[in-house]
Amino acid sequence: MPGNVPGNGRQARKERRRLRNEGRRPGPPGPYALLPWLLMGLGAFSNLFQGETANPWIGALGLLAFNSLYISVVFRGFVKEKRESPVSYVLLGALAVITFGLAIGYGGSWLLFFPLLSLACGTILRHRKLGIGLLGLAVAASLIAAWRGDGAATPWTLGYGTFISGGVTAAILTLSETVMELRATRQELARTAVEKERLRFSRDLHDLLGHTLSVIVVKSEAARRLAPRDMDAALLQVTDIESVGRQALTEIREAVTGYREGSLATELDRARSALTAAGMEPSVRRSGPPLAPQTEALLGWVVREAVTNVVRHSTATTCAFVVDGTADRVRLTVTDDGRTPAPPPSPGIGGTGLKGLTERLAVAGGSLEAGPGPSGGFVVTAELPADAPGEQGGDASAAHTLSP
Repeated sequence: MPGNVPGNGRQARKERRRLRNEGRRPGPPGPYALLPWLLMGLGAFSNLFQGETANPWIGALGLLAFNSLYISVVFRGFVKEKRESPVSYVLLGALAVITFGLAIGYGGSWLLFFPLLSLACGTILRHRKLGIGLLGLAVAASLIAAWRGDGAATPWTLGYGTFISGGVTAAILTLSETVMELRATRQELARTAVEKERLRFSRDLHDLLGHTLSVIVVKSEAARRLAPRDMDAALLQVTDIESVGRQALTEIREAVTGYREGSLATELDRARSALTAAGMEPSVRRSGPPLAPQTEALLGWVVREAVTNVVRHSTATTCAFVVDGTADRVRLTVTDDGRTPAPPPSPGIGGTGLKGLTERLAVAGGSLEAGPGPSGGFVVTAELPADAPGEQGGDASAAHTLSP
């Protein structure tokens, strides 16, 4: 309607803003965030540039190799598959060898490569390996700094900085990865909820309309047969058709909102009406204590689908409903005397509808059996706990129409 367009437009704009804000939320830091720490090696580079380092070509090659390995290890650390690859551990080991060689050979500013090595370890190592590696690096850095005696920082400060650098890096990356996994999980749950609601609605709509249209067709045929000889009886059938149509509209609205709850007594009454209009003789026998609402709702679906099956596919003249309940379990048996359907091609319950209904009852701790009766006809037996739980997620979906 025109009056609803502005509201819909506002909701659409709000949804677009929410999606944009979702996209702007910070994710885990990338490998480029760890590259500026290479500036800690400027002191060593300055020594090379000013000629204060013995064997400058060896130092320059060591500095180039360290920077190349550091960048390679850091970039691999941000990809889980590459981080857990043996190649990453080999590169990290080579980086450690160069770091120890430069620190022992030159000392001074070259000792600051230990915190950089610790940062690289924080991107690759996890859990126990990380703790052992960082502790070993911190002790080694402190001992080498104390032995050289010419470090840019005191031995214990260098050791502490080495340990804390890798620990903080690993903690931040692990926390960021966890946050991203939680976001992905939340989005997946939201998609699953939408898909589940769509499935609930489609199944409810399919079964409600299938059953209702079957009843309308049967009553329309009865009205057509009765009209030439008994107009009052035909008008009664037409009145029932109107009532069934109005009830179907109500049920469809309830199915859309997800609040539809079946009632066994209501479904049994409708079954009597539909079977009588189809020229069959229904009989109902109930015994046992009152049932929980969820149990009644599930059994109501079984009655509805079984009646649809009999009306559509059976040549029966009678159909019996028997409900036997105890304090713990309840059993519903629907038996007709129609022609015996062909056995399913594979073991178990055949047909998509029967399988779906079986899964639905299994969620509530029940079971379903369907097949030819011992004396002909077709028998559907459903068994449930007396206090069967409802389906998770408020799924009020029904199985597809029973088809023998």
